[in-house]
Amino acid sequence: MISYRTGNDLDLDQVIALYRSSTLGERRPVDDRARMQQMLEKANLVITAWDGAKMVGIARSLTDFCYATYLSDLAVDETYQRQGIGKELIRLTQEAGGQASVILLSAPKAVEYYPRIGMTAHPSAWWLRAGESLRQMDKQ
Repeated sequence: MISYRTGNDLDLDQVIALYRSSTLGERRPVDDRARMQQMLEKANLVITAWDGAKMVGIARSLTDFCYATYLSDLAVDETYQRQGIGKELIRLTQEAGGQASVILLSAPKAVEYYPRIGMTAHPSAWWLRAGESLRQMDKQ
């Protein structure tokens, strides 16, 4: 039986192991422990899924609890996928966020997942990666 908990006071090694076992570790700085620790500590809404003492899922978000919840990371251990854990983590994130809409950028492998559970694609998301600069605009 899977149980769910809210809070970011988690063992960093368990979190990193989960990111790796979910494939999200391919796109997160799992080898940079200090950065992973900050990512965890600075998230203000973290919901985890547990099979006994084993963390099998995580939803890590930033939210104002009234307008927008940015679900930055959704990870479920590959051996636990297709059991509804990811969907439940999103549902609990939405519930905890009050009136806030849940917003996320999909991992490439999960693009087909989100519409199947009822999420709507948004055509105008924009991204400025760390280290990139805004361009100078031509004056007209």
